[in-house]
Amino acid sequence: MTQFLFEVGTMRKVARMHRQTLFTDDMSDNIATHSFRVAFIGFFLAKMHGAADWQKVIMMCLLHDTGESRSNDHNWIHKRYVNEDEEAIMGEQLGTLPFPELADLAKEYHERKSIESILAKDADVLDQILLLREYEWQGNKEAVLWLRGKRTSEPYNYTKYLKTEVAKELGRAIYDEAPSSWWNALYTNQRKA
Repeated sequence: MTQFLFEVGTMRKVARMHRQTLFTDDMSDNIATHSFRVAFIGFFLAKMHGAADWQKVIMMCLLHDTGESRSNDHNWIHKRYVNEDEEAIMGEQLGTLPFPELADLAKEYHERKSIESILAKDADVLDQILLLREYEWQGNKEAVLWLRGKRTSEPYNYTKYLKTEVAKELGRAIYDEAPSSWWNALYTNQRKA
């Protein structure tokens, strides 16, 4: 277990590879920070859906990229040329732990048959939409193309990758919300006495 916990810690060092195709050097975006926000998104999706086990969704969200500590992250160009042995990684990484639930959840996530696994994947996609909105807000022209469409601009373009209605609803809300809006009502030029 301790080796696994040390390995999970290395996920802070695995940069997400869309940095190459989004022309950004955002070093705060790594597999650990991504999985952290995906877990929160998964919780909200499970609660919004109502018929899903939110704890299972959260665990799938936390596990969904743990194999990348061994294989690294790959963007869509890399995936054209690189083959990953995800089954071997999961077996060696999670299959040796004293509690089989993690391996079982990872396998269920990758099979994408249960509502929990579908919601967890939708949470993964929604984190990408959030990130693209943040980059768009900062003026990243490539992020705009990803969000709006490369050939023709379409409202809510990236939501086409979402499977559930609750995820599509949240995805549209992300498009419509300014990334800095969360702190607008908190701003004050007065110091607390």
